[in-house]
Amino acid sequence: MAEDSSTAAETAAPTPPPVLIVIAGPAGSGKSTLCERLVYETPGFARVITTTTRNPRPGEISGFHYHFLTPEKFDAKIAAGEFLEWAWVHGERRYGTLAASVLDPLAAGQSLAINLDVQGVASLRKAAERMPALGRAMSTVFIVLDHEQLVARIRGRGQDTEEEIARRMATAEAELIEAPKFDFVIHSRSRDEDFAELLKILERARAKAGAV
Repeated sequence: MAEDSSTAAETAAPTPPPVLIVIAGPAGSGKSTLCERLVYETPGFARVITTTTRNPRPGEISGFHYHFLTPEKFDAKIAAGEFLEWAWVHGERRYGTLAASVLDPLAAGQSLAINLDVQGVASLRKAAERMPALGRAMSTVFIVLDHEQLVARIRGRGQDTEEEIARRMATAEAELIEAPKFDFVIHSRSRDEDFAELLKILERARAKAGAV
């Protein structure tokens, strides 16, 4: 029996290295949906638990939905250099990604997914330059849509005024310029096709993480 167990162990597929998949794209690109599908449909994945100064909503649990911090504690962690990235949102509250929320799960073998804006991704790139473990695990993905697709998806939400649509489109055009800086680009088609493309990218990201 011992001999058979040894043979089975030798032929078992190796555990893939943990990766951090960072997804960005303009409003309406489906980046949040892709991130959620990667977490819920791919074994071994979890979402990065980010940090915010806003108050918890009913039913939200600190450490599960977000890390909820007072502005003072958030400031202290900024001063201590504990954030990989952070930003003001609507000028009222702050959101950010603590290094421990990424590096600790990766060290434990947990793969992670997060969706960010292009400024947040730029901050992660800078952090990766000084943190080898982050640079080894991280792959960035940008979702590209043409003008007509973007307008159709934003209008399809049925939530925005013409002024808001124009503002979102202007922001999207600025974000699209950043696409060449990403490791991988998905030219968006349908939700399912985009997810299939993301799964192909995942295999390449794992190969990169295992090769370093």
